[in-house]
Amino acid sequence: MQSPPTSLRSRVTRPGSFLIMFSMTLTLLLAACGSSTNTGTSTTTGNTTTGGTDKLTVAFVMGAEADPFFKAMKIGAEAEAAAKGVNLIWQGDPSVYSPATQIPYVDQVLAQHPSGLVLIPTDPDALQPEVTKATAAKIPVINVDTHVTDLSNVLSFITGDNADGGTKAADAMATAMNYQAGKSYQVVVGLTSATATTNVARLNGFKQQIAAKYPGIQIVDVAYSQSQATVSNTNVSNWLTKYPHLNGIFAIDGTNATGASAALQAKGLVGKVALVGYDAYPANITLLKQGVFTALIAQDPATEAKMAIDDFVTYFKQNRSSTGIDAKVTIPNVVLTTKTSAADLQKYTYPS
Repeated sequence: MQSPPTSLRSRVTRPGSFLIMFSMTLTLLLAACGSSTNTGTSTTTGNTTTGGTDKLTVAFVMGAEADPFFKAMKIGAEAEAAAKGVNLIWQGDPSVYSPATQIPYVDQVLAQHPSGLVLIPTDPDALQPEVTKATAAKIPVINVDTHVTDLSNVLSFITGDNADGGTKAADAMATAMNYQAGKSYQVVVGLTSATATTNVARLNGFKQQIAAKYPGIQIVDVAYSQSQATVSNTNVSNWLTKYPHLNGIFAIDGTNATGASAALQAKGLVGKVALVGYDAYPANITLLKQGVFTALIAQDPATEAKMAIDDFVTYFKQNRSSTGIDAKVTIPNVVLTTKTSAADLQKYTYPS
């Protein structure tokens, strides 16, 4: 670069020019100081932040986003995340409940390196490696609703009392059928998955209560829907043809309840076949009032989500300590029938 001409060099040594240079320098210094001021805003980068205080990012990965159970859970998660200043990632297959569709979503979320992962596994064994991946990446995991087989690396497991729900479903079924000792009764069970821990626990509770109190009830068939109401509808329609003397249907989760109720209405068998369902979807509460459902077992998905977020907030406030965080939380189920008060029906209906 060439030196400036002599005439220019002589001009910048004049007293007036010193004032101009001082003014420009002062302006630049003030601008630099202003740019370093903390404005309180925050830019999230994985589980760390720049420009402000640390802000947690909690990711939820469920089995089927379209399921009203998970929609209700999302409402609870969004409300608590907003209240606690937590970033929320919500991911899951739109409709199919299966490990094959869920695992890619988990991998995508782990690649974003959230502060914590709430995993709602569709299969306890198939999703176990995802917990291992998260642990290796120092991302703590909470299981909600369902769980992986080995919970040793899971911070907390939050769920409804599924075995008790199955027990209560058996009692409601027997009452609806006017069960009498010495008589025989045929029932079927619609599930989403053969391995989802919620379904397994509910079915076991149902079977154990039947064996203990209602030996005349025979489970003649089971079928799976992958959380798709249309598949459940087909399963129940086939059963109503195959078993003309069918006495009862246990729809073990909400989407099965939706499909079963539609099939029962289409066949004109409302009131003739007892239908006990799970999950207080708004539409299913309406059908309960109309007598299509004998009973519904209600859960509390919004509270499950809230507790998971609160646990992560506590965990990170305590510098990654699990002190005070329960390793397992079981939330009671509630049985809803036509005798349930309007206030309680409203209270337990899932938000939508």
